Amino acid sequence: MPTQVIMPALELAQETGKVLRWIKAPGDTVRKGDALVEIETDKVTVEIESPAAGVLRDVTAQEGDVIPVGQPIAMIYAPGEAAISTPSPPVRGQGEGPRPADANGDRVKASPLARKLAAEHGIDLAEIKSSSGKIEKADVLAHVERRAAVSATTSAAARLAPASPKARRLAAERGLDLRTLHGSGPSGAILAADLPAAAASASTTARPEAARGEGVSHIWRIMADRMTASWTSAPHFYLVREVNVSRLVAWRERATKQSGARITYTDLLVRLVAATLAQHPAANASWKDGGILRNSEINIGLAVAIEDGLVVPVLHRADTLTLKDIAARREDLVTRAQAGKLRPADIGGGGFTISNLGMYGVDAFNAIVNPPQAAILAVGRIADRVIAVNGQPAVQPTMVLTLSCDHRALDGARGAQFLGALAELVEEPLALLT
Repeated sequence: MPTQVIMPALELAQETGKVLRWIKAPGDTVRKGDALVEIETDKVTVEIESPAAGVLRDVTAQEGDVIPVGQPIAMIYAPGEAAISTPSPPVRGQGEGPRPADANGDRVKASPLARKLAAEHGIDLAEIKSSSGKIEKADVLAHVERRAAVSATTSAAARLAPASPKARRLAAERGLDLRTLHGSGPSGAILAADLPAAAASASTTARPEAARGEGVSHIWRIMADRMTASWTSAPHFYLVREVNVSRLVAWRERATKQSGARITYTDLLVRLVAATLAQHPAANASWKDGGILRNSEINIGLAVAIEDGLVVPVLHRADTLTLKDIAARREDLVTRAQAGKLRPADIGGGGFTISNLGMYGVDAFNAIVNPPQAAILAVGRIADRVIAVNGQPAVQPTMVLTLSCDHRALDGARGAQFLGALAELVEEPLALLT
């Protein structure tokens, strides 16, 4: 029996997944574990691996289709194994109701010889067009020739234009030929970041009005829905502290030198926030089902801007990590987030979020709470400012921290206690060692 390729459940509440791109074509020989298809959920884009070795056939889900979890979307046949009849899965979002077997919703009409040839070549008869209304041997052979030509072209393009999966998808969506682009990745690989300028150039010469009125990505829509829900349902209030970061700056320089790792201020803040949450668990909570749920672990999310929107990968058990571990995990998560390679486990279980816009020159801002979390910390840039030191004006590096709170889960007094304790640690980070 062939092995089914199933639309997987990558998240607890996931009901559907969108087929972004088939990496393997029908008829391709695959090994178990080979990347077959890119799937997009509400939060992540992942490559689904082949569950078995064999030949990919009966691909019933097309690129762009939204398929319910648990539905088969293709089959993996053992060499020489006869094809079986497989129904197309129901599709949501891109159309209404189940996909018909053909344009008329009827079973495909084909001669016995045509069916035999299609089975031998691993071809779904529904993919073949026939002017007579009945698929004959010549129709199958013509389809085989066209598929071989397309496969050869795709393989040649792949060899000539190394590119990330996301860059390939975006290029296909924008009608760009990867072979005409220059990549900035390893060995000249084309990255998603290389595409906007090329897209702008192409649109200027070929499609000057193509970009007008374009929609947003699935991830952007999810972000918009979540932030709207948070803003309209969670009563926000904000607490602000300006802190002297002269010792934080010195700590970062020393930690970077001692560890040999690239330690960022975000890494230091993850470490300090984790320690503060351990002392003030009221800020490590969620508003859920009409009550306050205290989190059993300290899992800190980082707001990361990606091309398609905003994602929040999580550093789990941040209170148990060394600075070097935090830096390594942060770099890995951010790199994979920007490449669209986050796994479901990377984004689940967050209890508190840090959003740092200091690198963009922002002095201070109010972040929207990441539901159902109780609070989010907004971090502004470090800048030299005049403050009072021992009763005298002095120029010191300072940073503005803003704590946005969901008043249902965290009140002003407990929020202030958390922010005050964090401010003390930021100004005296070596207190962590005592």
